[in-house]
Amino acid sequence: MRVAPAPMVPEIRLYTAHPGSGLRRLSAPSEDCEAPPPYWAYQWAGGTVLARHFLDRPQAIAGRRVLDLGSGSGIVGIAAAKAGARTVIAADIDPHAAVAASLNAELNGVAMKTVAADLTAAPPSEVDLVAVGDLFYERGLAIRVTAFLDLCLAAGIAVLVGDPGRAFLPHARLRLVAEYPVPDFGDNGGAAMKRSAVFSFEPKGKTVASG
Repeated sequence: MRVAPAPMVPEIRLYTAHPGSGLRRLSAPSEDCEAPPPYWAYQWAGGTVLARHFLDRPQAIAGRRVLDLGSGSGIVGIAAAKAGARTVIAADIDPHAAVAASLNAELNGVAMKTVAADLTAAPPSEVDLVAVGDLFYERGLAIRVTAFLDLCLAAGIAVLVGDPGRAFLPHARLRLVAEYPVPDFGDNGGAAMKRSAVFSFEPKGKTVASG
C-alpha cells in the first residue's frame, strides 16, 4: 500500500489502497473468487467529516477520552489524537482493520489503542466521547449501534455521528453540528463532493434542532 494524504484531511497520512495492493485476497476465499477490496482500505464520508471536524475544532476533543467505533483505517481516532484527546481507542470487528489503524497511527506519530472486537455487544467503555462514522448503512447494524449509543448516553458519554445520509441514519435522534463537502467510499477525491455532516446523537424524546 502507498502512503498518501487523506482526501480533505491532508494533515493525516494513510496507507492507501491502489490496483496493485492485492487487498481483495483478504476478502476472497480463493484466487478464483471475485470480492471487493476491504472497506477499511478506503475513506468513507462519515469518518472523513469527523476527522475534519476534530482538526478544525480541537476544543471539541482536547483532553477527552475518545472511542472511535467502527474505526476502519483509524482516521477518526488519529484526528482525535492530533486534536489533543487524552486517550483514544479505535475499535473494529475486522482484525485487518485494527492492524491497519495501528500502522496508520504509527505513521502519524500518535498513540492510539486498537481493538479487534464488536464493542456494541459489551457495556460502554470508560470514555468521554464516542465517535461513530458510517455505521448506519444496514438495518440490523443500525439497530445494534443505536442501542449501544443509548447505553453510552445513559452512562454520561457524549456521542458524535459522522454520516452523508445513509439509509438507516436515525434522523430523529440527531442534532446537526457541522457540514463539510467530502468524497465518499472509494472516490479518493476524484469524484464530485457530497455534503456530509457531523451530528450529536441525542436522548430519546429530546427535541432536536439543527446547530
